[in-house]
Amino acid sequence: MQATLTPSEEKQDTRRLKRIPINLPLKVEGKDTVDSLWEEISRLRDVSSFGAGFTLSRPVKRGRLVNLTLPMPRQMRCYDFFESQYHVWGIVRRCIPIDNSKMESYLIGVAFIGKVPPKTYIDDPAQLYDVSHRSEKEQGLWEIRHAVSEPDESHLPKEDRRHSRYEIPINMEVDAVDSKGNVVESEPTVTENISLGGASIFTSLTVEIGSFLRVTCNQYHMTIKAIVRGRRVGPDGIPRLHIEFIDHFFPLSGIET
Repeated sequence: MQATLTPSEEKQDTRRLKRIPINLPLKVEGKDTVDSLWEEISRLRDVSSFGAGFTLSRPVKRGRLVNLTLPMPRQMRCYDFFESQYHVWGIVRRCIPIDNSKMESYLIGVAFIGKVPPKTYIDDPAQLYDVSHRSEKEQGLWEIRHAVSEPDESHLPKEDRRHSRYEIPINMEVDAVDSKGNVVESEPTVTENISLGGASIFTSLTVEIGSFLRVTCNQYHMTIKAIVRGRRVGPDGIPRLHIEFIDHFFPLSGIET
């Protein structure tokens, strides 16, 4: 049974939930695979005891976990009150492109989940999660669960939904690259389906799950870094790769409704 708050506790809880505009530096770290760590230095736009907003130069999929390091005001912390830096894990709840930015950037909103990630994240950093409830432990940080594969997100704004797939063919040039960015295999191909954040492509490339690709689409005048998330053979006997775009969204303007 969930505990009932007294009026004074409710007032304090509301104050801790309220986002405060604040300009503080922070480091954001995430993983595309077990062995692939990225990090970016950014600045907070707003923060509460249970979440924060900031910008990144890359999109991060809703439901992904990231690790934040920041000089959090001590009165807003849920632990490590005497440490100079606050280390907290967060689940991405929003990722919105900023259209009026001179450089590509995204507004990220996260909900704090605690000092350590779940064990399933260690094995699979690409796992997506969803918020379930506020914990009665850890001063009320958010509890998470594995995200369902096809959630009902009709109540969410379009930019906050997981990305819909469109059954359309788009011609692409796909390069498999090694850890130094050198091309080891290439082929022209076409998508079976595509979304803002990923695609299924027909392929004959001999790449493993977790491999990095460089995807070039002349139709949209862009190149995107991608990672292989799955591989399957269709009923027609043709192999497909399921890829996730990791440094840009695919520009589906005119296709989305």
